[in-house]
Amino acid sequence: MSSTTGPGAAAPGPRLPDFPWDSLAPHKATANAHPDGIVDLSVGTPVDPVPARLQEALSAVADVPGYPATHGTPDLREAAVESLRRRYGITGLEPDAVLPTIGSKELVAWLPTLLGVRPGDVVAIPDLAYPTYEVGAKIAGAEVVRLAPGELPPAATRLLWLNSPSNPTGRVLTADELGRMVRAAQDAGAVVASDECYLALGWDAEPVSVLHPSVGAARDGLLAVHSLSKSSNLAGYRAGFVTGDPVLVARLLELRKHAGMIVPRPVQEAVTAALRDDEHVAAQRDLYAARRAVLRPALEAAGFTIEHSQAGLYLWSTRGEDAWATVEWLAQRGILAAPGTFYGPDGSRHVRIALTATDERIAAAAKRLGA
Repeated sequence: MSSTTGPGAAAPGPRLPDFPWDSLAPHKATANAHPDGIVDLSVGTPVDPVPARLQEALSAVADVPGYPATHGTPDLREAAVESLRRRYGITGLEPDAVLPTIGSKELVAWLPTLLGVRPGDVVAIPDLAYPTYEVGAKIAGAEVVRLAPGELPPAATRLLWLNSPSNPTGRVLTADELGRMVRAAQDAGAVVASDECYLALGWDAEPVSVLHPSVGAARDGLLAVHSLSKSSNLAGYRAGFVTGDPVLVARLLELRKHAGMIVPRPVQEAVTAALRDDEHVAAQRDLYAARRAVLRPALEAAGFTIEHSQAGLYLWSTRGEDAWATVEWLAQRGILAAPGTFYGPDGSRHVRIALTATDERIAAAAKRLGA
């Protein structure tokens, strides 16, 4: 038997880091044992109902039997362009430069491969970052370089990930900071992908899209990634889209057609309805703002320091100790948080605490922190 296929042989495919959330299992068990139940503030999954009009849109085309279009319906693409103009002041986009995606995570994971990133190429990511940026680079066999705030990408960079508002820190980049990073990457010949999943959730700062005119960057090699998981509670629908450089979007469309990366037709209809309606986005934002107003002061009164967190769904928090010690401290009180180490080595003394729990559970967490 060949040593490459026999018992003990390495599994085929790229070598990836362990799935980080599995390591939370013992702390989740501790939190679950609390007499009043767990308050899970770790993953950041939406808990509020899908708006009724989006459910209705989903079911309205439930009897359409044919294959959906990889490019999405014309209505979806037009709704995306209008929504970006109306909500975020992004102008000059054409509907053809919009491509629906199966949520944003699959795009993040496969974008380096689809862009032709190869072993030896560099993918530059923030020093504290959504773990799938690194995973996507490793699937393609690329090298990962973590950039400190304000640090420019190295000359060998093929893909630069930006993320404002940041997951996990909630840090917001100004238009000037975004423009500086984009121009440096373009000078190096790199594609820039801006993860803008939390753009609708500014609290102490107003986030700006990398496609906004104030950034002052050419759109060549520039992509913006959007998700409806948080703003519209569509995490279960797997609903997102990418837009920007029409040449790059066309290339991604061609590849995704071959690979069968298609958003189901009912989901496309729900996305279209969500992009046309701003009321439900504002209502959801108000819910998160109210939960933040309860949880943040409770954490601070319990001795936590909240850093950045100007926007987004998380409070980047520290007690000045090892992240896992803080995770355990919270778990003893029935609260589950994510250690900052999930997002990079520089998160070793922080935890990420999500706002994604019901009003009742947020109130329970605040009460336990004050006990």
